[in-house]
Amino acid sequence: MQLDALNEFAFNDSDRPPRVYGLDGAVVVELHGEIDLLAYQRLAPLLDPITSGPASTVVIDLTRTTFFDCSGISLLVRAHRRTKARDARLAVVCNHSLTLRVLRITGLTPTLLPVPTLGEALQAG
Repeated sequence: MQLDALNEFAFNDSDRPPRVYGLDGAVVVELHGEIDLLAYQRLAPLLDPITSGPASTVVIDLTRTTFFDCSGISLLVRAHRRTKARDARLAVVCNHSLTLRVLRITGLTPTLLPVPTLGEALQAG
């Protein structure tokens, strides 16, 4: 694959809207590409009604993300607070070592309890 084609693929993947769907009584939000400040600004208005909605479990799936910075942390903390405020559960799916490292460094691993697969996220509830 040529570098230009690879860059175009990465750019398009980052601009892809999240996939949102219901599964086993949960709402799953599948994020793609880079989760940075620009993504935060696009995603927060989408996640707010989901995390304050009627679903007892909201799953944020990070398995298709390629970059995750402090804006992503803010997005997850915001989602966690909103679900917890209404006695719902937020599950985070993540198997990327660098993203998991960011969660560990920030001390959020015990709070968010990331799991490597969607199946585990659904079973944890």
